[in-house]
Amino acid sequence: MEINNLFKLAAEKKASDIHLLFGLLPTFRIDGKLVKINEIIPEGNFSKLTEVDLDNFLNALLSKEQKERFFDKRDLDLSYQIDDYRFRINCSFEKNNISIVARIIDKHQPTLEEIGLPPAVAKLLDLPQGFILVTGPTGCGKSTTLAAMINYINNHRRCNIVTLEDPIEYVFTPNKSIIAQRQLGSDMISFSAGLKHVLRQDPDVIMLGEMRDPETIATAVTLAETGHLVLATLHTYSAAQTIDRIIDVFPPNQQKQIKSQLSLVLTAVISQRLLTKIDGGRIAAREILLNNGAVANLIREGKIAQIKSTIETHSSVGMITLDKHIKYLFQTGKIEREEAARHLEDPDILDS
Repeated sequence: MEINNLFKLAAEKKASDIHLLFGLLPTFRIDGKLVKINEIIPEGNFSKLTEVDLDNFLNALLSKEQKERFFDKRDLDLSYQIDDYRFRINCSFEKNNISIVARIIDKHQPTLEEIGLPPAVAKLLDLPQGFILVTGPTGCGKSTTLAAMINYINNHRRCNIVTLEDPIEYVFTPNKSIIAQRQLGSDMISFSAGLKHVLRQDPDVIMLGEMRDPETIATAVTLAETGHLVLATLHTYSAAQTIDRIIDVFPPNQQKQIKSQLSLVLTAVISQRLLTKIDGGRIAAREILLNNGAVANLIREGKIAQIKSTIETHSSVGMITLDKHIKYLFQTGKIEREEAARHLEDPDILDS
């Protein structure tokens, strides 16, 4: 059983992830559900993975230096490519056994239209500066949404785009823009270090794969203040929680300042989930918060709990709550009632 063949099979079956764990059959995530390889190819003679299998996989994936770093740190993220297919891989240990999880990166670069982002978002990408956050749980398509945004800017604006990623996922071909893609570990020591030096690289647009610590968040906000368009992700579940999380990572004596900065530089928060479609595949449901005078005032005053009601009352400018978007997807026949109800904060909204 070769790792390249497993990866190619996962890509051909349109899996989003592949799990390789000791004592289990290779398992794919397809349309959000885990499926063992013998369910995909019933006639195949597959056996549970052994220590030898996993060690062979590791040798095929990692260089000598990467393998040494993995055994030293016990965790390693990397990107990998087979033909036109790219993969984001995490190697870790589980009960002292090697564990490998790979995310399949679609070789097609997504567009805003294909992933269902509204025109209001496209307008934001034409702005010379701002701070746009894409949020949601792991596996909700944040990287795909960021890629569609970079793709749009690349095809519509003459910019210098610098991305900071861990690892590089979509590889962009410069069009109207020029694009420098920097990978954690090989091209920079840390996100915060990469951000500190990015101003020397004459950027117009900065894409940050993930905001992981107060220093990175503070630097990203400052970069937006200094006249750059900054795109970033955060693992939060709603627009209001996103703002709360950013404020709460700072000590109390700095929170007033970050509230003021955020109220001025924040452009939008796009919080999303992936839901299973009726006809197969998955579709994004999104909450969209656009910063305006009312939102900025709530952020400055720390009245974050009122943001949801502000989104509800400003739908005319492109804002929408997650519940309302899920209801729209149900009413337009994109998702089943059960799938909608599973993700709604208020399931009764489907009958209102």
